Amino acid sequence: MPLVLLPPEPAKADTESLVAALKKNREWFDQMIIKNSAVLLRGFNVKNAEDFNEIVEACGWEDIRYIGHAPRTHIFKRIWTANEGPLSEFIYYHHEMVLFKENPKKVILFCEVPPPEGGETPFVPSFRVTERMLEEFPEEVEEMEKKGLMYTFTAPSTNNTSSMRGRGWQEAFGTPDPAEAERRVKAMGMDVEWLPDGGLKTIICPRSLMRVFEGRKGRRMWYNTVVGMHGKEISSATMADWTDIPNHVVKRCGQILNEESIQFKWEKGDVLFFDNMALLHGRRPSLPPRKVLVATCK
Repeated sequence: MPLVLLPPEPAKADTESLVAALKKNREWFDQMIIKNSAVLLRGFNVKNAEDFNEIVEACGWEDIRYIGHAPRTHIFKRIWTANEGPLSEFIYYHHEMVLFKENPKKVILFCEVPPPEGGETPFVPSFRVTERMLEEFPEEVEEMEKKGLMYTFTAPSTNNTSSMRGRGWQEAFGTPDPAEAERRVKAMGMDVEWLPDGGLKTIICPRSLMRVFEGRKGRRMWYNTVVGMHGKEISSATMADWTDIPNHVVKRCGQILNEESIQFKWEKGDVLFFDNMALLHGRRPSLPPRKVLVATCK
């Protein structure tokens, strides 16, 4: 993992040939992503956001707009920057947009500028985390699954570019109007609390601990972000009835995620497709520069 697809011959190492092949083999390519969880296109001379957008559109999947607190910049049509938080910070393993009712099925990443050191994108087979947590903490997992989860997260009133979760609520929810932001948040199944400093606190409940998705062998995916949000300054994760999740369980889960992770090192022009239903992903700290772009699809 990932499955690596290379040009069949030097004459077909251009983006135009790749786009034509993707259009011709859409169903097969989609099945390859589900079967392998991750597929890498390497050696196709993909240069920029325009080329990347052509590849994304060739697959025929509907776009889904990113919603969340990671600082990102729109680049071109369906293409955005990946999390622009400080490169010195580790971005913890997560399923993209796992907190929301609608999540992308595919996350597609393109490396325009590989980092000189570090900056790998680690990913984790989600079902392996479930298996190991059930082995080590069967009672605790059963309780969390039965009760469900509750998260809180605070978006600041303005963007904080020094934080990997510093996106202000205006950008996170696509409007400067507090009433409209509140309407959009509630439409996504969350409650709202406005803070004295102008920040917006979202309460997300209930959410599942694990999920099973069609076509993925009946495996139970660790479809939550407990480790990433538990006990943090601007976020929390508890059971849905406010019961605390034991610290040692969260700590051990973080260790399991690391132990099961696969470290992916970028090369210039790489295009990496993730099955967001099956893989958690993150970002290792790196030296600058590092430029990775992203698209999310239904």
